[in-house]
Amino acid sequence: MKRYFIGVDVGTSSVRASIVGVDGQLLSLSTSLIKIWNPKPDFYQQSSHDIWKSITNAVKVAVSKASVQPNELCGIGFDATCSLVVLNKEMQPLTVSLDGEAEQNIIMWMDHRAQSQADFINATQHSVLNTVGGVMSLEMQPPKLLWLKQNLPDTWQNIGHLFDLPDFLTWRATGCLTRSLCSLVCKWGYQADAGSMSWDDEFLACIGLSDLSDDEHSVIGNKVNYPGFPCGAGLSAEAAKELGLLAGTPVAASMIDAHAGALGCLGCKPREPSWQCNLENILVMIAGTSTCHIICSKKPIPVPGVWGPYYSVILPEMWVNEGGQSAAGHLIEFLITNHKAYSLVKEEANKSAQDVYEYLNTYLQKMADQRNIEHLAKLTHDFQMWPDFHGNRSPLADASLKGMATDDLAVLYLAAVQSLAYGTKHIVSEMKNCGHKISLVYICGGLAKNHLYVQTHADVLGLPVVIPNTEQSILLGSAMLGACASGHFPNLQAALASMGGQGTVLSANQNISSFHEKKFQVFLAMVQDQKKYQFIMSSV
Repeated sequence: MKRYFIGVDVGTSSVRASIVGVDGQLLSLSTSLIKIWNPKPDFYQQSSHDIWKSITNAVKVAVSKASVQPNELCGIGFDATCSLVVLNKEMQPLTVSLDGEAEQNIIMWMDHRAQSQADFINATQHSVLNTVGGVMSLEMQPPKLLWLKQNLPDTWQNIGHLFDLPDFLTWRATGCLTRSLCSLVCKWGYQADAGSMSWDDEFLACIGLSDLSDDEHSVIGNKVNYPGFPCGAGLSAEAAKELGLLAGTPVAASMIDAHAGALGCLGCKPREPSWQCNLENILVMIAGTSTCHIICSKKPIPVPGVWGPYYSVILPEMWVNEGGQSAAGHLIEFLITNHKAYSLVKEEANKSAQDVYEYLNTYLQKMADQRNIEHLAKLTHDFQMWPDFHGNRSPLADASLKGMATDDLAVLYLAAVQSLAYGTKHIVSEMKNCGHKISLVYICGGLAKNHLYVQTHADVLGLPVVIPNTEQSILLGSAMLGACASGHFPNLQAALASMGGQGTVLSANQNISSFHEKKFQVFLAMVQDQKKYQFIMSSV
């Protein structure tokens, strides 16, 4: 009997499902949109009912496209954004909305309503903060939980279960309340190392959430599994019927979407054997709406302002550091679509059968040629940008920082791409200063399709970049989880070796390195200038 696995990825605005073979080849792909409510600035909400409905649709279509039988589907893995799902004691949605909309029971990962709560938690300087680079982001769950308790008392009093979205999905599929170590360690302050795993009740009490310790932490989870381990008895009869699959199909303990992307990349072998290196020297960039920068190590390496070190959240007994940019693809899209010339650029792109980014990439090269500029990167010689329009996640860990640009649409676009690359260089520099040795970069996610974005990162970092041949590294990672849960592979490392595939290497252009080094110095100066402005205005 042929064996296939299902990968399900719940991103910011859509659900994707795929059928994947034991060799990592994707047989089919299906996408289903999900709703986002943005009732006021910094508030982003979703519905768990809406997301599950989209999952059932996407899985059914993916299975139909692949022309496989349910008995050939041997395991399913879920990944999702690290959003907060709130249910009552009857496992029904509880509102997270100030308007009381019951359907809206998810605070999204990119929601920034909990700034004051994050500031309060960070002021405690509790030892738990050492596992998140010294500063807990307002995108993590404890600040959001404290916001709920302080602002929606009716919701708080009726809470039955709180889930990270990936863990909600495995519960919804199996009825099993087991949480993934990946979600709890990375987003909830759960403590894990080679010797122990536990909630820190002192920390919960310190930040005003001692009630979450009641009943052996039943609301937030007291059964924890490594990613890829099977959840309960597999698909419940109800979920199997909804998905069109067989009851009992193994379901894996889940991952956060970025970590699934890292998993999908780490087994990828560069076509040029000379570029291959061990896992500890690989930085994986999961570049989409936001960007995450993930690196594994055999020993914990704390990096100030960078999340982690996290234990066993991707591969067993490996530590993980995670840097990131809160807005990446979203930033580029925002700048382009809000520019006065966007409609004209879109019209010209359509005429040439290109998407807007392909058109702009070509247009930039023409501009450089017309001005006799040796490399298009130098079009931004006198144009500077600071990219943290949605706050800085790493390595400054300062959500109060805002974007700076100092108006040609094409040049604005190029400056945005370069500024994101300089932000990555800032993160990589801090990782290296603390002991990481990085010699190879992998890029996956939507921005991996943008040649200018990828080449700019290679040039700025001065490192070769590997682009996996599969365009669906995140889905591949979630399918690897399902393959491991099925027992077809003894562990995730074996799944990596069989399913990882190959990738193409893009080398850095050393001829432009001095230009980017100067621009990087300006980049670092800009944040110091912004802090000066904040200080000057702080007293009025």
